[in-house]
Amino acid sequence: MPQGSITTPAPAAATSDRSETPARTRFAPSPTGLQHIGGYRTALFSWLLARHTGGQFPLRIEDTDIARTVPGAVEAVIEGFKWLGMEIDEGPEIGGPFGPYFQTQRRDLYPPYAERLIRSGAAYRCFCTRERLDQVRQSQIARHLPPRYDRHCRNLSEEEIARNLSAGQGYTVRLASPLEGKTSVVDALRSTPIEFDNANLDDAILLKSDGYPTYHLANVIDDHLMRITHVLRAEEWISSAPLHVILYQALGWEPPVFAHVPDVLEPQGGMKLSKRKSAIPMLEYRERGYLPEALFNYMALLGWSYDDKESILSREQLIAAFTLERVGVAPARYDEGRLLWFNGYYIRQLSLDDLLARTLPFLERPEASGGLPDSVTRPIERDYARRVLALEQERMKTLAEAPDMTSFFFVDTLEYPAQTLIAKNMDASATLNGLRRSLAILESLDGWVAAEMETRLRDLVTELGLKPVQLFSSLRVAVTGRAVSPPLFETMETLGRGVSLSRLRQAISTLESLASGE
Repeated sequence: MPQGSITTPAPAAATSDRSETPARTRFAPSPTGLQHIGGYRTALFSWLLARHTGGQFPLRIEDTDIARTVPGAVEAVIEGFKWLGMEIDEGPEIGGPFGPYFQTQRRDLYPPYAERLIRSGAAYRCFCTRERLDQVRQSQIARHLPPRYDRHCRNLSEEEIARNLSAGQGYTVRLASPLEGKTSVVDALRSTPIEFDNANLDDAILLKSDGYPTYHLANVIDDHLMRITHVLRAEEWISSAPLHVILYQALGWEPPVFAHVPDVLEPQGGMKLSKRKSAIPMLEYRERGYLPEALFNYMALLGWSYDDKESILSREQLIAAFTLERVGVAPARYDEGRLLWFNGYYIRQLSLDDLLARTLPFLERPEASGGLPDSVTRPIERDYARRVLALEQERMKTLAEAPDMTSFFFVDTLEYPAQTLIAKNMDASATLNGLRRSLAILESLDGWVAAEMETRLRDLVTELGLKPVQLFSSLRVAVTGRAVSPPLFETMETLGRGVSLSRLRQAISTLESLASGE
């Protein structure tokens, strides 16, 4: 091995057979924005690995970038886990044996390790000012060189260091990256180690001048102290992995199993899904009427696959089947159309009582927030709403669609252009005749049952020499105000005799006005 070469040990624990030692994974987000599908997908892989092996899944908040912290981001990520049904074993709300779980509350842990690295020669104090660093960077860019620290302070004498400290000069602590050889990173998702020329590595900052650690130092120390066995993180961290391998070796610690999971790309491909761009925060899916079961199933298949046939997998099936070997390295593309398909599938599997319980909050919203029209006067009675949802369940793709899809069941008056009552290849006179005859038949019925209504009106269609669609489309608009609705006669049965006949009479009146030229 060339001088200065460093490698991680082969990940013998990378296989996910249940006979292995239980995995301690973690999710460690920075609260600089609201987490979206990309972040939660990585967290889900970690969670599934922990559950598959009977291990633990802590949540750690890496909040040392105080200036960019977004208020409410921590609460949102925790609420997102609760909504998805991903239990956290240790974390900010519940504590645990390796807390605290906010890095800002662990601040005093990091400087002693930085001093330890300085004493061993694996790190050094850097007294360079921001102005000098900016000048170095600009000079390198002008010379078409990769911008990185020029190691100006790496070889300061003890006297210079003591003099700077005595003068009260602030400093950062930088990693003294090896100057020769290679650093090899073993990744559980890749068949061969990833090698980095040490000459190309930067002397990254480990401890900032305010005493807070950077990600490089904090994640290594915290993962070690929290006994994390597997680190699953986005592939964007591959370039930083050699720095972490060097730190593990410098501190004399065995590194965890690394698995850099593929990116989730924007719908059009190419660009990574980003919380700073168009990605939807997880809890917004809840507001948009998505089911957590659908998100859970969909996210699990973003970069992981069971086989080339199965796509619907329950939580229990995913836990039983999840292994790192099934995680690919090719990027996955976010496809909201496919997510909608999953959501519609899971909505159709709900019992009516469950569908009602989940949909009522959307029906009860104000109109301005996507709820039923403010003009609704019919109370949302549970039994009636259940019968309404039974008709719409097959067509629903999100719970948030329910108010618009069902509003005609709850309003007293429908508004629509008279022309919409006239079916294709029909005129106002023929339509008026069909609706009048339909009204007479419906008024004569002793009961109000969909099957009897359909039988009697199909006989009328034959008598009038029409096609069913010609009469029934006019009836549909008359009683629902829409060209598309649930099955017509079941809809009329649910609306009830009084509402259906009243609407039909109003439609006839509307057509009479149209026919008379009023």
